Amino acid sequence: MSGCILSVDQSTQGTKGLLFDEAGALIARADLPHRQIVNEQGWVEHDPAEILENVVQVCADVLRKAGIAPGQVRAIGLSNQRETTVAWDRSSGKPLCNAIVWQCARASELCAAHEAEAERVFRATGLRLSPYFPAPKMEWLLKHVPTVRAAAEAGTLCFGTVDSWMLFSLCGVHKTDYSNASRTMLFNLSTLQWDGALCELFGIPENALPEVCMSDSVFGQTDLKGLLPAPVPVCGVLGDSHGALFGQNCRTPGQLKATYGTGSSVMLNIGERPIWSESGLVTSLAWGIGGKVNYVFEGNLNYTGAVISWLKDRVGLIQSPGETAELCRRADPQDKAYFVPAFTGLGSPYWDSAATGLLTGVTRTTGRAEIVKACVECIAYQITDLLELMRQEYGGKLETLRVDGGPTANAYLMQFQSDMAQSELEIPQLQELSGMGAAYLAGISAGFYDAETVFQGIRYTAYAPAMAPKAREQRYRGWKQAVAQVLAHA
Repeated sequence: MSGCILSVDQSTQGTKGLLFDEAGALIARADLPHRQIVNEQGWVEHDPAEILENVVQVCADVLRKAGIAPGQVRAIGLSNQRETTVAWDRSSGKPLCNAIVWQCARASELCAAHEAEAERVFRATGLRLSPYFPAPKMEWLLKHVPTVRAAAEAGTLCFGTVDSWMLFSLCGVHKTDYSNASRTMLFNLSTLQWDGALCELFGIPENALPEVCMSDSVFGQTDLKGLLPAPVPVCGVLGDSHGALFGQNCRTPGQLKATYGTGSSVMLNIGERPIWSESGLVTSLAWGIGGKVNYVFEGNLNYTGAVISWLKDRVGLIQSPGETAELCRRADPQDKAYFVPAFTGLGSPYWDSAATGLLTGVTRTTGRAEIVKACVECIAYQITDLLELMRQEYGGKLETLRVDGGPTANAYLMQFQSDMAQSELEIPQLQELSGMGAAYLAGISAGFYDAETVFQGIRYTAYAPAMAPKAREQRYRGWKQAVAQVLAHA
């Protein structure tokens, strides 16, 4: 073997270490979970020190599992959970508090206070004013955490998303890439710089923010805390959804993908010029590569795969996610139950942080299987909401929808998704798309991979719509009515 690419995929639930060979094939994988710190108010946090420790450990584990000498690593790629916000001290390098996870809505009141500026925020950043994004999270930390405020006053505060935290801790640099910067609600999509007016609006000291770099830059060198015999370049950094878009080879306008994780991201590559959505989508940067940027339409959903976790861990209707497909098939197909998973509000395209969840359409014949089916189907309905808007807003032809993530193993869900979306679906055999995208980008940047050939080894499983159009329309109309009930009571 001439060498390998090491990729770290740091996600909401855990951290993966992935090794890819010279042909772009996955050699080995290692995983570690981290704690989900949730208090009685529903605030969601992660420990940045625990995440960093796990990053180094999964790298050691995957090299050992593959039997590959650390000296064979040629470059490192990073993909990361995006809007999760970390604050640390530049001098000590230590976190000032737990990270606020993207799901956490504690900054809702701060967003409400900025409502008069929502249009200005949107026109600058392409993002809808929401506690989902880092800017209000940073503002909350400055207002409520004394150590963060003190570091800001001392000029030693570093704010960043998880990629920045990893880069600082491993390479000693305070940097981020275009994909992650575009999700902070502080980055101007037209100037491609931090927006000073928005930093002032949210009270964020601009000197606390990282340097924004091309996604295929050499961000720095690291030996992974002594794991590697010599430092190697970190030269591919992408937010996880952007990594999946790149890994799905959606590099030209009109190509789109949906990632099913704890939440979901639907992304459509719209090319080298931004388009501002007027109907609930957000515009972000896909990446910066080779000195050029690509933009995307994106819709974000807080709870998709997490609905299945909720069924198992909180409600006890299933023992494992693998049960859901069979339960859906056993359920009465005429049952009218719908589930709207607004556990902490509704994300795109409704953007109502006050909304709460709803199970509706329940009758005497609704049982365990029917409730599970309603919960599984809500994932496809939410994705379809976003696809419908993308078709309207983009105007051009959309390609086949490529999908990835754990829930894509559910054949019932995938067929139902194809039916609701009225689109062919392609599922790659390799599901580590976020980490693979970062690895491929790092390998291309380092000259280890050829950009035109490394994607050719990807194989797909396909689904095509099979539901009668009238039945599809009736089912989808019922979903929209359920959402309307939620919004009416928010």
